[in-house]
Amino acid sequence: MILLGAPGAGKGTQAEILSEKLGIPTISTGNILRGAIQAGTEVGLKAKAYMDQGNLVPDEIVIAIVADRLKQPDCAKGFILDGMPRTIAQAEALDQSGVKFDCVLSLEISDQEIQARMSGRRVCSKCGASFHIVSRPTKVEGVCDLCGGPVTQRADDKPETVLSRLEVYHQQTEPLKDYYKAKGILTLVDNQPTIAATTQVIMEALQR
Repeated sequence: MILLGAPGAGKGTQAEILSEKLGIPTISTGNILRGAIQAGTEVGLKAKAYMDQGNLVPDEIVIAIVADRLKQPDCAKGFILDGMPRTIAQAEALDQSGVKFDCVLSLEISDQEIQARMSGRRVCSKCGASFHIVSRPTKVEGVCDLCGGPVTQRADDKPETVLSRLEVYHQQTEPLKDYYKAKGILTLVDNQPTIAATTQVIMEALQR
């Protein structure tokens, strides 16, 4: 399964919930890349330069990381891909590598809502857990509920970077909806008032 949607649409949150409900792992390219950045690997340092400017990480870096991850035993029964593909070229590269998808879900949300969401998003710099100052605040301000690490605003969640990321999304990633619609596996999921309501719509779509 692929989760599509603009940055801040809720892909990571829904992927986490669906992973638990369906018993399959979420493969988040963002988390894999951030792990490489924290480890200070060569790939991580290259990726960081792009991410800090709100630009997409080059295909060859992302595809190499994802391909390695999908070979792990926990992906044998299925997986949720969150954060990839982001371009038609990536989608074609995944097709050529033999990766098959049963369903592509696109979380539909306005740019205005995205901007409001992302300005309030906070991420644990230690474990990567995501929070929001309004909809999902930490119990103690600035401290992760899960590991006690510091919770901060990522550089790519700042307003000027969000606008840049949305522009990139509309130009490069949104065309994927037509790509997967042509394959007959695209389902649009309209924005719902709560996280739980969005999950319910997704589960209903998966049972069709």
